[in-house]
Amino acid sequence: MSRTRQPSARRIGATERAIAVLDTLAEGGELGTNEIARRTDMTPSTVSRQLGTLVAAGLVERVATTGRYRLGIRIVHLANALLARLDVREVARPHLVALVEATGETATLSVSGDEDAITVDFVPGAHQIQPVSRLGRPSIAHATSAGKVMLAFSGRELPIGPFRAYTARTITDPPSLAREIERVRERGYAEAAGEREPGLAAIAAPIRSSRSELEAIVALQGPSSRFDTVAVEAAVPLLLERADAISRELGWRPA
Repeated sequence: MSRTRQPSARRIGATERAIAVLDTLAEGGELGTNEIARRTDMTPSTVSRQLGTLVAAGLVERVATTGRYRLGIRIVHLANALLARLDVREVARPHLVALVEATGETATLSVSGDEDAITVDFVPGAHQIQPVSRLGRPSIAHATSAGKVMLAFSGRELPIGPFRAYTARTITDPPSLAREIERVRERGYAEAAGEREPGLAAIAAPIRSSRSELEAIVALQGPSSRFDTVAVEAAVPLLLERADAISRELGWRPA
């Protein structure tokens, strides 16, 4: 570190070459020394020395049956250490802000609770009239977009009804809820229009972890007089794009 406690601008060539070898193995899978040399524009002797050091560190392993090399198990330990310290709120916050800037509506971040989804962060919309959002507020499983996403992608059993009717539009019977949750899985997002609160429209999408499990839920909500069918349809691609970006930053990769 420099005296300013910032990383030095100087680069160590041997370290850069080691990183190039690791990147090449990550992209190419099992590779021989000559193939790595060709892809990295290094000499085979240089690659051989790098591989020896990386094998000794556990970052690369040699496949005895083929003589080729692949990433080592220590890479997994390092990746898990990084993923363990990632706070989904920290990762998601810029994306919530971007959604508000693009749509003007309130963006929320929720996680699965025992029964309902729970709000852990939100960015208020740009309009004067705002829906009620607060930290710790539950998104009712059967009556909100975030709650439906939780039911659709958490792997849990659907609740046993009948369910409380918050408005005339609330789903109250198990068969209807089952059909709705299946639609959510097929589309990859959920909608709720006036189902918990009259005049409130919302859409939500899943955020996935590095293990492809439901990590959190990102949602947009606003008054249905403004966040109407046309506005919702325009916002869905933006919501899915941001949910996908957050998931990727958390280590998720599509199958």
